Amino acid sequence: MVYFAFHLYGQRLFIMTLYVTLAELIGSRIQQGLYLPGDRLPSVRALSQEHGVSLSTVQQAYRQLEDDGLVEPRPKSGYFVPPSRQKPALPMVSRTAQRPVEVSQWDQVLELVSTPPYGDVVQLGRGIPDIEAPTLKPLLRSLSRLSRRQSLKELSYGCVEGEISLREQISRLVLDSGCRIPPEDIVVTTGCHEALSAALRAICQPGDIVAVDSPSFHGVMQALKGFGLKALELPTDPLTGINLEALEMALEQWPIKAIQLTPSCNNPLGYIMPEANKRALLELAQRYDVAIIEDDIYGELAYRYPRPRTIKSFDEDGRVLLCSSFSKTLAPGLRIGWIAPGRYLQRVLHMKYMSTGMSAQLPQLALAEFIGGGLYEPHLRRMRSQYARGRELMTGWVSQYFPAGTRVSQPQGGFMLWVEMPQGFDSQRLNRLLAPHKVQVAPGSIFSAAGKYRNCLRMNFAPKPDARQEQAVRRVGETVSALLAEQETGLEEMSVR
Repeated sequence: MVYFAFHLYGQRLFIMTLYVTLAELIGSRIQQGLYLPGDRLPSVRALSQEHGVSLSTVQQAYRQLEDDGLVEPRPKSGYFVPPSRQKPALPMVSRTAQRPVEVSQWDQVLELVSTPPYGDVVQLGRGIPDIEAPTLKPLLRSLSRLSRRQSLKELSYGCVEGEISLREQISRLVLDSGCRIPPEDIVVTTGCHEALSAALRAICQPGDIVAVDSPSFHGVMQALKGFGLKALELPTDPLTGINLEALEMALEQWPIKAIQLTPSCNNPLGYIMPEANKRALLELAQRYDVAIIEDDIYGELAYRYPRPRTIKSFDEDGRVLLCSSFSKTLAPGLRIGWIAPGRYLQRVLHMKYMSTGMSAQLPQLALAEFIGGGLYEPHLRRMRSQYARGRELMTGWVSQYFPAGTRVSQPQGGFMLWVEMPQGFDSQRLNRLLAPHKVQVAPGSIFSAAGKYRNCLRMNFAPKPDARQEQAVRRVGETVSALLAEQETGLEEMSVR
C-alpha cells in the first residue's frame, strides 16, 4: 500500500497527498528501468486495488506523470511509457590543470549578473528559479501582513545567528537530507553566497589552496579570487561528480585547506554524486584532515524522492560546513541562506558579523511562517515536477536546433543545462552575437578558475516553457551552427595555405 510521507513542521503533522506519493512511486520505477520505453503501465483499476486508493487518486497520479513527461495516455488502451528518443551524448569528463591556479573571468561574470533579470532580454544564463508560481502567493501575503503590523520588532537588528523561529524550521527541513542539526548550530545568512564566503574565510588564509569540482559555480570562483585563494580544479564526471582518485592524488601532493563542491543537483552539470562516493570523499577528508564546504542549494530540487543525502549527514566530527539557501527553491530576492558550520561555528559567526552583521528580520519571519504553515513542501513538489518537464523540453530543443554532435548534460535536479560544443568554439563570442537579438547565455569559461570550457555554455529551463523561450533557444542553436561553420571554413583555408 502507498505509504504516507510524514513531515513534522512545528507542532503539526502534514500528510503528503496520496496521488503525489503514488506518482513518485511509479515515476521512480520508470526511471529505474522497471518499466521500459513502450511498456504498458498497470491499469487504473489494478493500481487502485494494489494500493488501496480510489480510482480518482490513480487518475490524478497518472495526470501528474503525464505532465512530467513520464507517461503518455492512449485512447482505449491505457497508459504507456513514452518510446525512448535518442538522447544527446554527455559532456566529456573535464580535463583540469592539475595544479593550483589563481581565478580569473571576473569581467564575464560581471556582464552576466549586471543584466536586469526581467527586462526584454531572454535570460537563459542566469540561475533564477520560476518566481511566478501560484504556490508563492502565501509567502507574499505573509510579507505584506508582517509589514503592516504595528510592532517594530521586524525593524530591529535581531541577532547575528538569525531568527530562532526560522532556524527551528531549517532544523526540521534538513531531516530529509539525513541530517540532525539543532537550531543553535545553524546561522542564517544573506543568501547562500554569504554562507559560502563565510565558510571560506573561516577556514582559509590568503594564498591557501581549495580543491573544487570543475566546472564549478562562478560565485565560488569569484569568492576565491576576492579572498586571494587558489583553486585546484578536479576532473569531474557529468553523472557522478569529482574523480576521487584525482582528489586523493591532489591531497597527497598539495597542502589543500578545503574541498568545496556541490554534490547534489550540481550547478552547472546537474549530477547527484552517488552516496558511496560521498562517504568515500568524507573518509578522504578525515584522513588528510581537510574541511569540506558543501553547497546544497539545489538539493531539495532533486527530481527523485526522497531527496539525496548530504555529505554532512555522514559527518561525525564537524568538518563539513553545509551551506544552502531559499534562493533557488523559492525566490532569490528573499536573500535568505544559511550555514551549518559544525566545528567552525564561532569562526563563521565572526566572518558573518564582519560582512553583513545581522540579516534582515522581516523576510526571515515571513519564511518561518510559510514553512511552519506547511506551504513549503507543496511548492517544492510543484517546482520539481515543472523543472523535470522543463529539462525534457530544453533537451529536446537543443537536439532539434543545435548542430549534430552537441553534447548535453542530464541533470538529475535543479533547472540548469550544460551544453558542450567542439573544441575551439567561443561561447563568449556567441553571447556578443546574441546580444542584438535580446538573448543571453552563460559562457562556460566563468565556471572555471583558469577560464576553461570556452566551448561550453549553461542555459536555464526554470520558466514555464513558451514560444518566446523556444525561439530564444532556436536563435542560440542557429548562431552556434553559423559560428561552427565559420570555424570549419577557417580551418579549411588554413589547410589549403
